[in-house]
Amino acid sequence: MRTIGVRSNANELDQTIGAIASPGSDDGGNGLMAQVIPESADYVIIGGGSAGCVLANRLSADPRNQVVMLEAGGRNTGLLNVMPAGMATLMRGPNASNWAFESEPVEALGGRRMFVPRGKGWGGSSSINGMLYVRGNAADFNQWAQMGMRGWGYDDVLPYFRKSEDGPDGENAYHGSGGPLHVRFGKSREPIYPAFIAAGVEAGYPETSDFNGAVQDGVGRYQVNIEGGKRAGARRAFLEPALSRPNLVAGTNVHVTAIVVEQGRVVAIDYAQGKDRVKRRIAVKGEVVLCAGTLQSPQILGLSGIGDPERLSALGIPLVAALPGVGRNLQDHVDIAVTYTSRLPLLWSRTKGFRAGLIGLRYLLRRDGLGAENSLESGGFVRSRPELDRPDLQIQFIPGAMFNHGQKGMRPFDGFSIDMIALHPESRGEVTLRSADPFDAPAIHPNHLATPGDMATLRAAVRIARHIGAQPALAPWRIDEVDPGPGVTEDAMVDAWTRDHAATIFHPVGTCRMGAADDPGAVVDAALRVRGVDGLRVADASIMPTIVSGNTNAATMMIAEKAADLILHGR
Repeated sequence: MRTIGVRSNANELDQTIGAIASPGSDDGGNGLMAQVIPESADYVIIGGGSAGCVLANRLSADPRNQVVMLEAGGRNTGLLNVMPAGMATLMRGPNASNWAFESEPVEALGGRRMFVPRGKGWGGSSSINGMLYVRGNAADFNQWAQMGMRGWGYDDVLPYFRKSEDGPDGENAYHGSGGPLHVRFGKSREPIYPAFIAAGVEAGYPETSDFNGAVQDGVGRYQVNIEGGKRAGARRAFLEPALSRPNLVAGTNVHVTAIVVEQGRVVAIDYAQGKDRVKRRIAVKGEVVLCAGTLQSPQILGLSGIGDPERLSALGIPLVAALPGVGRNLQDHVDIAVTYTSRLPLLWSRTKGFRAGLIGLRYLLRRDGLGAENSLESGGFVRSRPELDRPDLQIQFIPGAMFNHGQKGMRPFDGFSIDMIALHPESRGEVTLRSADPFDAPAIHPNHLATPGDMATLRAAVRIARHIGAQPALAPWRIDEVDPGPGVTEDAMVDAWTRDHAATIFHPVGTCRMGAADDPGAVVDAALRVRGVDGLRVADASIMPTIVSGNTNAATMMIAEKAADLILHGR
């Protein structure tokens, strides 16, 4: 997702809400007090993000299981984490809820470094993201099965999506009812959202009632993880209901430094706790589930001696298991936005000056208005070429004029942006260790747009966005195209503009990928067990062999649901 939401150039709303969010506190309500971690547990979960919260809930549902979750951040209960529009602040820079990494220079993007936000604390990235609930395309999961991952086809994973869900329209063939995860359609009354859908239909795309249903293709309304005007991420859905269980300890401010392996089996976890980084160890009776995410799961494996032998040797880390695929296969969704000025007021006018304070006050009193929205309520999935077996472009429509990369938020005028996301990148990057210091950030090498095919997809995306943006349904708002601008017409000009302005939508996956038994680059098998190490699994977005067609948070929680089932049934 882009760093969007209710913004103004003077940061009025940030300052207003930020002041309310953390009175008398410097952690935004994140509660960084140290918890008492027991000396041993049956199951230890590393990471309290989207996947970790699901696993903490499901594994501790059996009172016989002693479960400990170790999380480096805090509780993420501050107002900015609860208020949907708070993502504009949380996503944009370093704070208690955001690791805010930066990539290495990307050659195809002129050597630019990419901003790489990642959630920190309970709920992980589901505590700071755009709250879109998009599962991906059925063909994504069938592709995994065709690659040798038995049990990961669409018919296999759909029950886990449905199990989690309290769906928008009750129970049906595609949605669950009564699950812990609230899935709803957005409630904004802004007329430009249906106008965008109408423009998409005028441009030749079907209107789709449910991107998570029978057909993904088309334009329509997004489903979101917002309920009662509050963010409904993994912390709220899965972790909070389980915190009262005596057999679950959910730690905060606990930084895992290594997984301890003896004679081929995990026996303990080393960690540092609190601001003083006191070194401690927890023994493992059963299994460890690594849920630290696409960037930090491979980092923790490497620090533990699990990875590429040559790279580990160069850093002086003793080899525990030779798995050269650790950290490789990094994929992400690259996006580019076509932007227009608007003659009618949109986000900019509605968040300027004193209006920012009114938005915050209304939210505090009524839990509605712009503060209760994510500004991403309509979009679509389309194909750049008709012969493709599934959409390869996602559209996020934004009722604001967005800067086209970085952390700058919204431009100082009324406008709208048609953000185009390339769903199936050919390019592959990697995550590596900078050093043997567990407190160093990982080195992120995205390698975006490294192939002609990836450039061609975004070139087609710009053409499609312009075609939709020019339709009569948007005429009441549309004045002029300002980005890339009407003078940017030739392919070479579009490509040059794309290289200067493309960014990512913050969906890294794949660095501990699943693979068949004969796949030398695989890190885990179809049961998510790390090869060569007993008692260790990985269950987060890093295990995806190929990236899904859409936002990745829903699929990450599905992976954790399936992982819990595998563990509890001894598979």
